[in-house]
Order: sequence, then structure tokens, then C-alpha cells
Amino acid sequence: MSLTPAETLRYSRQLGLAGFGPAAQEKLRAAAVLVVGAGGLGCPALLYLAAAGVGRLVVIDPDTVDVSNLQRQVLYTSADAGRPKALAAAERLRALNPHVSIEPHVARLTRDNALSLIRGADLVLDGSDNFATRYLVNDACALAGRPFVYGAIQGFEGQVSVFNHAGGPDYRDLFPAPPPPGAAPNCAEAGVLGVLPGLVGTLQATEVIKLLAGIGEPLSGKLLLLDALTHATRTLRLTRLPGRPPITELPPEGYGETCAATGPGAAAPGEPADEIGPEELRAALASPTPPQLLDVREDHERALGAILPSAHLPLARLADTRPPELDPARPLVIYCAGGLRSARALPLLRERHGFRELRSLRGGFRAWRA
Repeated sequence: MSLTPAETLRYSRQLGLAGFGPAAQEKLRAAAVLVVGAGGLGCPALLYLAAAGVGRLVVIDPDTVDVSNLQRQVLYTSADAGRPKALAAAERLRALNPHVSIEPHVARLTRDNALSLIRGADLVLDGSDNFATRYLVNDACALAGRPFVYGAIQGFEGQVSVFNHAGGPDYRDLFPAPPPPGAAPNCAEAGVLGVLPGLVGTLQATEVIKLLAGIGEPLSGKLLLLDALTHATRTLRLTRLPGRPPITELPPEGYGETCAATGPGAAAPGEPADEIGPEELRAALASPTPPQLLDVREDHERALGAILPSAHLPLARLADTRPPELDPARPLVIYCAGGLRSARALPLLRERHGFRELRSLRGGFRAWRA
């Protein structure tokens, strides 16, 4: 069906591009894209895909908007705090472009729903922030025969690629297996420059539009690396790993930890014996022999609230400094924002400072506060 006069007016700036035109716009209108995650990467990508006229956008995200998200997740406003991201995103996108269909899912992508959602789309944009979801997206796309546009950020650097497209490599050709639990911090633990996911998410949206419209050269078989501090970019060549077995099913387990699983009650990496839950800690603090407490967050995090009384020493300084007010012979509970840094502190305190009875607060200060 030809574009309506309203659509022609709305998309007139891109319709006038050489090599684009009405045929490419009609391909966008007929397409369906699954966007996994409506966070730092998903927000700018969704804005530009809706504005460009992609006909159907399926958004899946289990989380709610937090005020700390607003520094980079540009779909939302302060009034959205506490609302499900998928619903708030759908409302904003419909207001931006009433010609597109928005289908929100307030849920996590899982083994149970991944294949059906991916098979219902022409391609997937992965805006997730954890390895578990990323490997699940990759494997389900391989089984469903769908390409996916990958984006990732850490510190001041970003990566973009297109996987599983036209016989090209997939994510396991770049990273064959998930890293061990706790090997990579999430945005809450490591911080993120707000504009960086905007840059990477916009690049992802560009790749989606190129693939759907059939224009340009996609980043299949290539990995684009971006340094936000210098704006230097590099493009690395990727190939399929020789002899790698094909993906024939979604494994029942083995995707590693999820970055998102650091909220209330979430498990931190480490042995269960090394952890203590918020309720158990409350009871211990009320006992005649309460444990010592150590906060390994940064100064700006502690300023927003703390479990008192507690000693304070950021994890980065813990390797060389022992908190002078703590007794290595007494039980000690370490906490951070979500439980990752406190778990990393355990071997440092044991091996370098002689502490014997140590536990990490499961879920961190967020779990305690909740």
C-alpha cells in the first residue's frame, strides 16, 4: 500500500534522500522490530525507530523507571518514576508517531518467551545490560533465523555490531561463552556517562533502518568500537569460529548471572555461606553480639544513605588499606549498592587483612532499603 499524504509529509526529509525514497519507507512501515530493554540503549533507539516510521515496535522490559535512570534514559520524565518502563515508553512513542504500532511487555526476556517474541519480529535490537540476556538473544535469534543488532557500553567505550545476518558471525563467535559471575560490573556499580548509551543506541537504530530498508552496508562481520573521550573509532573484522558447533536449542541453564539481578533479594556472586540477607542482618544487628559493618561504596553513594553505624572504605582502596576501626577477629558484614562489590571485597579482607568471619549483604543497600 502506498504512503498516505500524512505519512509522506511526516517522512518527507528521508523520502528525499537519494537511494531511499518511498520504497524504502514502505519497507520500514511493513517491518516489526523487537527491542529488548528500554534502558540506556533502548531509549534512543526506540525514539529514532518510531520517528523513522518502523511499523511495529515490540518493547520488552521488566523494570520500572528510577530517578537515577533519567540521566541517560531519555524517553522518560521525572513524572514517570515508579512506572513500568515498557508502558511509559509506549505512551511516549505513540505520542511521537501515531502511525506506528507499539506493543509493550512488562516482563523479562526468558527461555519461555524468547523464541515466540523473536519469531514474531523481522529482527531484534538488543538493548540489554547483562550477559545472560545477550546470550539468550543470540541463541534464540540463531534458532529463529533472525538477525540482531548488538550494542554494549562500559566506562567511556561502546561497541556495535550486527549478528546472525546473511550467514555472518553471531555473538558467540566474538565471545564464545559467558564470563564468570561478577566478572563485569553493571551500570549501577561502575557508572556510565549519560551520552554514551545515546551514541551507541542511535548507532544501533541506524543499523536497524539500514537492514530493513535495504540500504548501505550493515556491520555484519564487523565490530565498531567507540571511545567517547576521544571520539576515536575502530572497526574490527569478525568471522565465524571454525569448527564451532551450531546452536540447536536453548540450554536449560548456563547463561551466567544477570546484571539486573542486583535488586532487593538478588543473589550476589559467591557461595551462599558467604552471604547474608537483609532480614537476617537486621536480626543479627539487634542481637547482643552484633556484627561489624563495612560499606565499600563510593563517597557519593554513601551520601545518599547508609546502614549505620558502619565503617566506610571504597572497594578500590581496600586492597591497600585496612579499615582501622574494624577488628579482624570479630564477624564482619560488607555491603555495597547491589552486592557485587561487597562479594569482591571478601577475598581481599581475608587474604590481605586477616579477617576470618565475613559475609556479603545479598542485594546490597538497595535490598536493605527496600
